[in-house]
Amino acid sequence: MALFSRSGVSEKFIRFAIVGIMGFFWDTSTVYALRGAIGLYMAGVMGFLVAATANWGANRIWTFRHHIHTAPHVQWMRFLLANSIGFVFNRGTFFALISISKLCHDQPVLPIIAGSAAGLSFNYFLSKRFVFS
Repeated sequence: MALFSRSGVSEKFIRFAIVGIMGFFWDTSTVYALRGAIGLYMAGVMGFLVAATANWGANRIWTFRHHIHTAPHVQWMRFLLANSIGFVFNRGTFFALISISKLCHDQPVLPIIAGSAAGLSFNYFLSKRFVFS
């Protein structure tokens, strides 16, 4: 963590990104587990919700642990609302790639990676500003 911090990247952003990587695994696992039962598009939505919920909890107890927190259910709803902009970029990228690329359709991990990267900065800024402030 100290190595990244010396490069000028804030420690909170680094922690947020690490939590995002964990969320990537939750998202991917959910998509692969559900795609046969409910289809790839709905599995993509469910994967995002599972990952967002896990990320909110991890960010609450680790990334923003020194902040005063509101009631968990209120903060979780704020997190989902704030990250809805990131959702548009994240799942927009995901849905676009699985629609236009057979490789991405067959290997959803690829558009999940691209979508996660597309939404990261939006989610961090909005979470820091409106959820964990």
